[in-house]
Amino acid sequence: MIGTAFAPFVRSLVVAVSFTATAGTAEGSRPATAYAQRTHEAAESPAWTEQIGRRSVLDSATAVRAVESFRGALARADSAAALALLAPDVVVLESGDVERFADYRAHHLAADIAFARAVTATHALMRVTVEGNTAWVTSTSVTQGKFEGRTVNSVGAELIVLSRARATEPWRIRAIHWSSHRRPS
Repeated sequence: MIGTAFAPFVRSLVVAVSFTATAGTAEGSRPATAYAQRTHEAAESPAWTEQIGRRSVLDSATAVRAVESFRGALARADSAAALALLAPDVVVLESGDVERFADYRAHHLAADIAFARAVTATHALMRVTVEGNTAWVTSTSVTQGKFEGRTVNSVGAELIVLSRARATEPWRIRAIHWSSHRRPS
């Protein structure tokens, strides 16, 4: 059967998960993240394990955790942690611009941190696909708050591509594409 033959090579997992990052306050509280337990429960669920395969579930969950860690590092203003999750050849696409690692570190990272700390973003995971040592995570978001004196109320889409040299190594972000627009009133 063709589908069975390709199953070890192409694994796709669709789960409903949400991630929320909230800004720290003037009192110094750290940004909080709330992450639905369904991905973590899936890795322990016998039904999911039989249906998708334990390795696939774990690969998908660790790819999602890498994305979550990147978002969390931005919300905590931890630039070192955010940069550590990026591959040296990362490409960041946003607002019609293309940035490489050095450009992102020098120009856009500080703005992304400031934005992540100023607003609340709720992400809904749409799909995680793992093919060998490459994964891509797609999600949507709703972002609300105030940033640089203006009200933010937008919806967005995110695609993050990750890779690793071998299955025993951590995922690194190779590409990020963010797009957003105002939410309809």
